[in-house]
Amino acid sequence: MSPIGTIKSYPNNPRVAKAQIAAAYNGLEIDFQAFDLSKDRTPEFLSKFPMGKVPVFESDKVNLSESSAIGYYAAALKEDSALLGKNAVEKALIVQWVLFSETEISTNTFDWIAPLRGIRPYLKPNVDAAANNVKRALGALNTVLLTKTYLVGHEITYADIAVVTSLVHIYTQVLDKAARSEFKNVTRYFNTVTAKPLFQKYLGKVTLCETPLKFVPAKKETKKKEAAPKKEAAPKKKEAAPKEADEEEEAKPAPKAKNKLDLLPPSKFVLDAWKREYSNNDTKDAIKWFWEHFDPEGYSIWKVDYKYNDELTMTFMSNNLIGGFYARIERAHKYAFGSMIVRGENNNNTISGYFVVRGQEVPFEISDAADFSSYTFTKIEPSQYEEKKEEFYKYLAWDFEDCVDGKVFK
Repeated sequence: MSPIGTIKSYPNNPRVAKAQIAAAYNGLEIDFQAFDLSKDRTPEFLSKFPMGKVPVFESDKVNLSESSAIGYYAAALKEDSALLGKNAVEKALIVQWVLFSETEISTNTFDWIAPLRGIRPYLKPNVDAAANNVKRALGALNTVLLTKTYLVGHEITYADIAVVTSLVHIYTQVLDKAARSEFKNVTRYFNTVTAKPLFQKYLGKVTLCETPLKFVPAKKETKKKEAAPKKEAAPKKKEAAPKEADEEEEAKPAPKAKNKLDLLPPSKFVLDAWKREYSNNDTKDAIKWFWEHFDPEGYSIWKVDYKYNDELTMTFMSNNLIGGFYARIERAHKYAFGSMIVRGENNNNTISGYFVVRGQEVPFEISDAADFSSYTFTKIEPSQYEEKKEEFYKYLAWDFEDCVDGKVFK
Protein backbone atom coordinates (compact mmCIF):
# COMPACT_ATOMS: atom_id res chain seq x y z
CA MET A 1 0.00 0.00 0.00
CA SER A 2 1.31 3.45 -0.89
CA PRO A 3 1.99 5.89 1.97
CA ILE A 4 -0.83 8.31 2.68
CA GLY A 5 1.59 11.23 2.77
CA THR A 6 4.80 12.53 4.32
CA ILE A 7 5.52 13.93 7.77
CA LYS A 8 8.40 16.38 8.04
CA SER A 9 10.10 16.95 11.37
CA TYR A 10 13.29 16.38 13.34
CA PRO A 11 14.05 12.72 14.19
CA ASN A 12 12.75 10.94 17.30
CA ASN A 13 9.83 13.29 17.81
CA PRO A 14 7.00 11.64 19.81
CA ARG A 15 4.54 13.98 18.11
CA VAL A 16 5.44 12.38 14.79
CA ALA A 17 5.03 8.93 16.31
CA LYS A 18 1.48 9.89 17.28
CA ALA A 19 0.40 9.97 13.64
CA GLN A 20 2.59 7.06 12.56
CA ILE A 21 1.11 4.80 15.25
CA ALA A 22 -2.46 5.84 14.40
CA ALA A 23 -1.81 5.10 10.73
CA ALA A 24 -0.22 1.74 11.53
CA TYR A 25 -3.24 0.61 13.58
CA ASN A 26 -5.30 1.23 10.45
CA GLY A 27 -2.88 -0.70 8.26
CA LEU A 28 -1.55 2.49 6.68
CA GLU A 29 1.88 4.07 6.39
CA ILE A 30 3.22 7.60 6.51
CA ASP A 31 6.60 8.49 5.05
CA PHE A 32 9.00 10.45 7.25
CA GLN A 33 11.34 13.14 6.00
CA ALA A 34 13.93 14.74 8.25
CA PHE A 35 13.49 18.50 8.24
CA ASP A 36 16.36 20.95 8.77
CA LEU A 37 14.84 24.19 10.01
CA SER A 38 17.96 26.14 9.04
CA LYS A 39 17.74 25.07 5.39
CA ASP A 40 14.28 23.76 4.62
CA ARG A 41 12.07 26.55 5.93
CA THR A 42 11.80 28.07 2.46
CA PRO A 43 9.22 30.58 1.18
CA GLU A 44 7.49 27.66 -0.52
CA PHE A 45 7.30 25.78 2.78
CA LEU A 46 6.00 28.86 4.63
CA SER A 47 3.33 29.37 1.98
CA LYS A 48 1.94 25.96 2.93
CA PHE A 49 2.66 26.16 6.65
CA PRO A 50 2.73 29.83 7.75
CA MET A 51 3.64 29.03 11.38
CA GLY A 52 6.92 27.52 10.20
CA LYS A 53 6.86 24.77 12.81
CA VAL A 54 7.12 21.01 12.58
CA PRO A 55 5.78 18.38 12.41
CA VAL A 56 3.80 19.01 9.25
CA PHE A 57 2.02 16.60 6.93
CA GLU A 58 1.94 16.82 3.14
CA SER A 59 -0.11 14.76 0.71
CA ASP A 60 -1.90 15.18 -2.59
CA LYS A 61 -5.16 15.59 -0.65
CA VAL A 62 -4.32 17.81 2.31
CA ASN A 63 -1.53 19.69 4.04
CA LEU A 64 -1.73 19.70 7.83
CA SER A 65 0.11 21.15 10.79
CA GLU A 66 -0.49 20.40 14.49
CA SER A 67 0.39 16.85 15.49
CA SER A 68 -3.02 15.98 16.93
CA ALA A 69 -4.74 16.97 13.68
CA ILE A 70 -2.26 14.88 11.67
CA GLY A 71 -2.84 11.93 13.99
CA TYR A 72 -6.61 12.34 13.80
CA TYR A 73 -6.46 12.34 10.01
CA ALA A 74 -4.48 9.08 10.05
CA ALA A 75 -6.96 7.56 12.50
CA ALA A 76 -9.99 8.66 10.46
CA LEU A 77 -8.84 7.38 7.08
CA LYS A 78 -10.18 3.91 7.80
CA GLU A 79 -13.97 3.85 7.76
CA ASP A 80 -15.46 2.97 11.14
CA SER A 81 -12.00 2.84 12.70
CA ALA A 82 -12.13 1.63 16.30
CA LEU A 83 -9.43 4.19 17.06
CA LEU A 84 -12.05 6.96 17.04
CA GLY A 85 -14.75 5.19 19.05
CA LYS A 86 -17.79 3.06 18.31
CA ASN A 87 -20.50 5.48 19.42
CA ALA A 88 -21.07 9.11 20.34
CA VAL A 89 -20.00 8.60 23.96
CA GLU A 90 -16.70 6.97 23.04
CA LYS A 91 -16.01 9.54 20.34
CA ALA A 92 -16.56 12.39 22.81
CA LEU A 93 -14.33 10.74 25.43
CA ILE A 94 -11.55 10.30 22.87
CA VAL A 95 -11.72 13.99 21.94
CA GLN A 96 -11.64 14.81 25.65
CA TRP A 97 -8.40 12.86 26.18
CA VAL A 98 -6.76 14.27 23.05
CA LEU A 99 -7.44 17.80 24.33
CA PHE A 100 -6.25 16.74 27.79
CA SER A 101 -2.98 15.50 26.29
CA GLU A 102 -2.40 18.87 24.61
CA THR A 103 -3.57 21.38 27.21
CA GLU A 104 -2.79 19.60 30.47
CA ILE A 105 0.25 17.48 29.55
CA SER A 106 2.13 18.73 26.48
CA THR A 107 1.87 22.46 27.17
CA ASN A 108 2.89 22.15 30.81
CA THR A 109 5.61 19.63 29.98
CA PHE A 110 7.21 22.13 27.61
CA ASP A 111 6.98 24.88 30.24
CA TRP A 112 8.68 22.52 32.73
CA ILE A 113 11.40 21.01 30.55
CA ALA A 114 12.23 23.85 28.13
CA PRO A 115 13.84 26.05 30.83
CA LEU A 116 15.85 23.06 32.08
CA ARG A 117 17.27 22.68 28.58
CA GLY A 118 17.86 26.42 28.20
CA ILE A 119 15.24 26.95 25.51
CA ARG A 120 13.44 29.43 27.73
CA PRO A 121 14.70 31.61 30.60
CA TYR A 122 14.80 29.66 33.85
CA LEU A 123 12.40 31.26 36.33
CA LYS A 124 12.01 28.88 39.25
CA PRO A 125 8.43 29.88 40.20
CA ASN A 126 7.30 29.29 36.59
CA VAL A 127 9.10 25.97 36.30
CA ASP A 128 7.73 24.81 39.63
CA ALA A 129 4.22 25.84 38.58
CA ALA A 130 4.51 23.91 35.32
CA ALA A 131 5.83 20.84 37.17
CA ASN A 132 2.94 21.03 39.59
CA ASN A 133 0.48 21.34 36.71
CA VAL A 134 1.89 18.22 35.09
CA LYS A 135 1.74 16.32 38.37
CA ARG A 136 -1.82 17.50 38.90
CA ALA A 137 -2.72 16.11 35.47
CA LEU A 138 -0.92 12.86 36.27
CA GLY A 139 -2.83 12.65 39.53
CA ALA A 140 -6.14 12.95 37.71
CA LEU A 141 -5.02 10.38 35.14
CA ASN A 142 -3.86 8.09 37.93
CA THR A 143 -7.34 8.12 39.47
CA VAL A 144 -9.02 7.33 36.16
CA LEU A 145 -6.63 4.46 35.44
CA LEU A 146 -7.18 2.80 38.83
CA THR A 147 -9.77 0.52 37.26
CA LYS A 148 -8.87 0.84 33.57
CA THR A 149 -6.35 -0.68 31.21
CA TYR A 150 -7.12 1.80 28.44
CA LEU A 151 -8.73 5.23 28.57
CA VAL A 152 -11.78 4.48 26.42
CA GLY A 153 -13.21 1.00 26.10
CA HIS A 154 -11.17 -2.18 26.23
CA GLU A 155 -8.69 -1.63 23.40
CA ILE A 156 -6.25 0.96 22.11
CA THR A 157 -7.91 4.12 20.77
CA TYR A 158 -6.56 7.43 19.54
CA ALA A 159 -6.99 8.66 23.11
CA ASP A 160 -4.25 6.27 24.29
CA ILE A 161 -2.01 7.16 21.36
CA ALA A 162 -2.31 10.90 22.06
CA VAL A 163 -1.86 10.64 25.82
CA VAL A 164 1.02 8.14 25.83
CA THR A 165 3.06 10.01 23.21
CA SER A 166 2.58 13.21 25.22
CA LEU A 167 4.00 11.44 28.29
CA VAL A 168 7.26 10.33 26.67
CA HIS A 169 9.35 13.39 27.58
CA ILE A 170 8.07 13.34 31.15
CA TYR A 171 8.86 9.67 31.69
CA THR A 172 12.26 9.80 30.03
CA GLN A 173 13.59 13.16 31.25
CA VAL A 174 12.12 14.28 34.58
CA LEU A 175 10.16 11.54 36.37
CA ASP A 176 12.62 9.31 38.17
CA LYS A 177 11.69 6.17 40.10
CA ALA A 178 10.68 8.05 43.24
CA ALA A 179 8.47 10.47 41.31
CA ARG A 180 6.89 7.66 39.30
CA SER A 181 5.92 5.87 42.51
CA GLU A 182 3.35 8.61 43.12
CA PHE A 183 1.57 7.69 39.89
CA LYS A 184 1.70 3.89 39.84
CA ASN A 185 -1.41 3.47 37.70
CA VAL A 186 -0.14 5.91 35.07
CA THR A 187 3.27 4.22 35.08
CA ARG A 188 1.70 0.80 34.64
CA TYR A 189 -0.43 2.17 31.81
CA PHE A 190 2.53 3.91 30.14
CA ASN A 191 4.67 0.77 30.31
CA THR A 192 1.84 -1.42 29.03
CA VAL A 193 1.09 0.75 26.02
CA THR A 194 4.68 1.59 25.03
CA ALA A 195 5.50 -2.14 25.09
CA LYS A 196 3.04 -2.81 22.27
CA PRO A 197 4.74 -3.61 18.94
CA LEU A 198 3.45 -0.63 16.96
CA PHE A 199 4.41 1.80 19.74
CA GLN A 200 7.88 0.29 19.96
CA LYS A 201 8.23 0.46 16.20
CA TYR A 202 7.81 4.23 16.14
CA LEU A 203 8.87 5.30 19.66
CA GLY A 204 11.72 2.82 19.97
CA LYS A 205 12.56 1.27 23.31
CA VAL A 206 11.53 3.80 25.94
CA THR A 207 14.06 4.02 28.77
CA LEU A 208 12.57 5.43 31.95
CA CYS A 209 14.31 8.34 33.63
CA GLU A 210 16.90 7.52 36.28
CA THR A 211 18.34 11.00 36.89
CA PRO A 212 15.93 13.90 36.38
CA LEU A 213 16.98 16.72 34.10
CA LYS A 214 18.03 19.72 36.18
CA PHE A 215 18.82 23.30 35.34
CA VAL A 216 22.55 23.96 35.21
CA PRO A 217 23.43 27.64 34.62
CA ALA A 218 26.10 28.25 32.02
CA LYS A 219 28.01 30.21 34.71
CA LYS A 220 29.07 26.92 36.27
CA GLU A 221 31.54 26.53 33.43
CA THR A 222 33.45 29.57 34.71
CA LYS A 223 33.32 28.41 38.32
CA LYS A 224 34.81 25.05 37.46
CA LYS A 225 37.64 26.67 35.52
CA GLU A 226 38.45 28.88 38.46
CA ALA A 227 38.46 25.90 40.78
CA ALA A 228 41.01 24.02 38.69
CA PRO A 229 44.15 25.60 40.28
CA LYS A 230 43.21 24.02 43.62
CA LYS A 231 44.63 20.77 42.29
CA GLU A 232 48.14 22.29 42.57
CA ALA A 233 47.82 22.24 46.32
CA ALA A 234 47.63 18.47 46.40
CA PRO A 235 51.44 17.81 46.15
CA LYS A 236 52.04 19.91 49.28
CA LYS A 237 50.41 17.20 51.36
CA LYS A 238 53.17 14.79 50.48
CA GLU A 239 55.89 17.26 51.53
CA ALA A 240 54.18 18.57 54.63
CA ALA A 241 53.04 15.21 55.94
CA PRO A 242 55.55 12.50 55.03
CA LYS A 243 54.20 10.37 57.87
CA GLU A 244 51.14 9.73 55.76
CA ALA A 245 53.19 8.15 53.00
CA ASP A 246 51.59 4.79 53.60
CA GLU A 247 48.16 6.32 53.26
CA GLU A 248 49.30 8.01 50.05
CA GLU A 249 50.52 4.68 48.74
CA GLU A 250 47.19 3.07 49.56
CA ALA A 251 45.41 5.81 47.65
CA LYS A 252 47.49 5.33 44.52
CA PRO A 253 45.61 2.31 43.12
CA ALA A 254 42.66 4.60 42.25
CA PRO A 255 44.31 5.98 39.07
CA LYS A 256 44.53 2.41 37.75
CA ALA A 257 40.90 2.68 36.70
CA LYS A 258 41.94 4.59 33.58
CA ASN A 259 39.51 5.94 31.10
CA LYS A 260 39.23 3.48 28.23
CA LEU A 261 40.14 6.30 25.86
CA ASP A 262 43.53 6.59 27.57
CA LEU A 263 44.16 2.95 26.70
CA LEU A 264 43.76 3.45 22.96
CA PRO A 265 46.88 3.16 20.78
CA PRO A 266 48.89 6.41 20.58
CA SER A 267 47.74 8.79 17.87
CA LYS A 268 49.79 11.14 15.69
CA PHE A 269 46.98 13.67 16.10
CA VAL A 270 47.52 15.56 19.38
CA LEU A 271 44.25 17.17 20.43
CA ASP A 272 45.86 19.82 22.63
CA ALA A 273 48.17 20.80 19.76
CA TRP A 274 45.14 21.21 17.52
CA LYS A 275 43.38 23.34 20.12
CA ARG A 276 46.42 25.64 20.31
CA GLU A 277 46.62 25.79 16.53
CA TYR A 278 42.93 26.68 16.30
CA SER A 279 43.16 29.30 19.07
CA ASN A 280 46.32 31.04 17.83
CA ASN A 281 45.78 31.12 14.08
CA ASP A 282 43.22 32.12 11.51
CA THR A 283 40.85 29.22 10.96
CA LYS A 284 41.68 28.97 7.25
CA ASP A 285 45.31 28.35 8.22
CA ALA A 286 44.51 26.14 11.22
CA ILE A 287 42.27 23.89 9.15
CA LYS A 288 45.22 23.00 6.90
CA TRP A 289 47.14 21.84 9.96
CA PHE A 290 44.09 19.83 11.05
CA TRP A 291 43.81 17.80 7.85
CA GLU A 292 47.58 17.31 7.63
CA HIS A 293 47.71 15.78 11.12
CA PHE A 294 44.26 14.26 11.62
CA ASP A 295 44.20 10.55 12.48
CA PRO A 296 40.88 8.93 11.41
CA GLU A 297 41.75 5.73 13.30
CA GLY A 298 42.38 7.44 16.61
CA TYR A 299 39.72 10.15 16.34
CA SER A 300 36.32 10.64 14.75
CA ILE A 301 34.30 13.60 13.49
CA TRP A 302 30.62 14.10 14.34
CA LYS A 303 27.97 16.50 13.02
CA VAL A 304 25.79 17.69 15.89
CA ASP A 305 22.23 18.98 15.49
CA TYR A 306 19.83 20.13 18.17
CA LYS A 307 16.60 18.11 17.94
CA TYR A 308 14.15 20.80 18.99
CA ASN A 309 15.06 23.77 16.81
CA ASP A 310 11.40 24.55 16.21
CA GLU A 311 11.07 25.34 19.92
CA LEU A 312 13.92 27.88 20.04
CA THR A 313 13.04 31.54 20.53
CA MET A 314 15.62 34.28 21.26
CA THR A 315 19.07 33.72 19.74
CA PHE A 316 20.88 34.62 22.97
CA MET A 317 18.89 31.93 24.75
CA SER A 318 19.88 29.42 22.09
CA ASN A 319 23.51 30.33 22.68
CA ASN A 320 23.00 29.90 26.42
CA LEU A 321 21.67 26.45 25.64
CA ILE A 322 25.00 25.58 24.01
CA GLY A 323 26.83 26.94 27.04
CA GLY A 324 24.73 24.82 29.36
CA PHE A 325 25.49 21.71 27.33
CA TYR A 326 29.22 22.49 27.41
CA ALA A 327 29.08 22.96 31.18
CA ARG A 328 27.60 19.49 31.57
CA ILE A 329 30.28 17.82 29.43
CA GLU A 330 33.27 19.50 31.05
CA ARG A 331 34.82 16.09 31.81
CA ALA A 332 35.27 15.63 28.06
CA HIS A 333 37.79 18.46 27.58
CA LYS A 334 40.66 15.97 27.41
CA TYR A 335 38.96 13.95 24.69
CA ALA A 336 36.93 16.36 22.58
CA PHE A 337 36.87 19.60 20.62
CA GLY A 338 33.70 21.19 19.30
CA SER A 339 32.28 24.25 17.62
CA MET A 340 28.53 24.86 17.73
CA ILE A 341 26.75 27.90 16.40
CA VAL A 342 23.36 29.60 16.37
CA ARG A 343 22.05 30.41 12.90
CA GLY A 344 19.03 32.51 12.02
CA GLU A 345 17.16 35.16 13.96
CA ASN A 346 14.91 35.53 16.97
CA ASN A 347 12.04 33.01 16.83
CA ASN A 348 13.57 31.38 13.76
CA ASN A 349 16.97 29.92 14.59
CA THR A 350 18.84 26.64 14.85
CA ILE A 351 21.72 25.08 16.78
CA SER A 352 24.25 22.87 15.01
CA GLY A 353 27.98 22.22 14.77
CA TYR A 354 30.79 19.71 14.71
CA PHE A 355 32.70 17.73 17.34
CA VAL A 356 36.04 15.92 17.05
CA VAL A 357 36.39 13.17 19.67
CA ARG A 358 38.92 10.55 20.73
CA GLY A 359 37.99 7.08 19.53
CA GLN A 360 35.19 5.98 17.23
CA GLU A 361 32.20 6.49 19.54
CA VAL A 362 30.77 9.47 21.38
CA PRO A 363 32.65 9.46 24.72
CA PHE A 364 30.75 8.61 27.88
CA GLU A 365 31.77 12.01 29.23
CA ILE A 366 29.50 13.52 26.57
CA SER A 367 26.75 10.92 26.30
CA ASP A 368 26.30 10.97 30.09
CA ALA A 369 25.16 14.62 30.03
CA ALA A 370 21.54 15.08 31.07
CA ASP A 371 20.67 16.89 27.83
CA PHE A 372 22.69 14.68 25.46
CA SER A 373 19.41 13.18 24.24
CA SER A 374 18.43 16.63 22.96
CA TYR A 375 21.12 16.41 20.28
CA THR A 376 21.68 14.15 17.30
CA PHE A 377 25.32 13.09 16.83
CA THR A 378 25.93 11.84 13.28
CA LYS A 379 29.30 10.26 12.59
CA ILE A 380 31.16 11.48 9.50
CA GLU A 381 32.92 8.51 7.96
CA PRO A 382 36.40 8.93 6.39
CA SER A 383 34.86 8.34 2.97
CA GLN A 384 32.77 11.50 3.54
CA TYR A 385 35.64 13.78 4.58
CA GLU A 386 36.16 15.36 1.16
CA GLU A 387 32.44 16.01 0.81
CA LYS A 388 32.19 17.54 4.29
CA LYS A 389 35.46 19.50 4.42
CA GLU A 390 33.92 22.82 3.37
CA GLU A 391 31.01 22.55 5.80
CA PHE A 392 33.35 21.44 8.59
CA TYR A 393 35.52 24.50 7.98
CA LYS A 394 32.53 26.85 7.95
CA TYR A 395 31.31 25.59 11.32
CA LEU A 396 34.77 26.05 12.82
CA ALA A 397 35.15 29.51 11.27
CA TRP A 398 31.52 30.52 11.93
CA ASP A 399 31.49 31.39 8.24
CA PHE A 400 27.74 31.46 7.57
CA GLU A 401 25.84 34.59 6.61
CA ASP A 402 23.11 33.77 9.12
CA CYS A 403 25.49 32.87 11.98
CA VAL A 404 24.62 35.10 14.94
CA ASP A 405 26.56 33.49 17.80
CA GLY A 406 28.22 30.32 18.97
CA LYS A 407 30.62 28.66 21.40
CA VAL A 408 33.76 26.57 21.05
CA PHE A 409 34.46 23.58 23.29
CA LYS A 410 38.20 23.20 23.77
